[in-house]
Amino acid sequence: MKYERFEDLEVWKLSRELVKSIYNISDKDKFWGDYGLANQMQKSSVSIMSNIAEGFERGNNKEFVYFLNVAKGSCGELRSQLYVSLDLGYISEDDFHRNIEMSEKISKSISGFIKYLKSRNLKS
Repeated sequence: MKYERFEDLEVWKLSRELVKSIYNISDKDKFWGDYGLANQMQKSSVSIMSNIAEGFERGNNKEFVYFLNVAKGSCGELRSQLYVSLDLGYISEDDFHRNIEMSEKISKSISGFIKYLKSRNLKS
């Protein structure tokens, strides 16, 4: 199946859901005194979906793979920040596990997408 828009990509849709979730949990009272961490978590989550979109719009597989790797890195950054948030008592175990699972699912989807694009061996 050929995708015409990044909005049609399942991995982008998943990352959009993750952004909403991160904004919801980082907007709670416990983050009030730690705006820096809340802001960084929001930026990391937005970076995932933004890099998927930007790479897609570049129009060639080589650049798309580059931006997918950046998005995958942002998934790791976000997971690390979720651990900090849990350890400091800013988020519940449920919020932690739900968001960790989403970010891991996105990371695995990105890895599969990268593998697929590299197997196509297109230099366009």
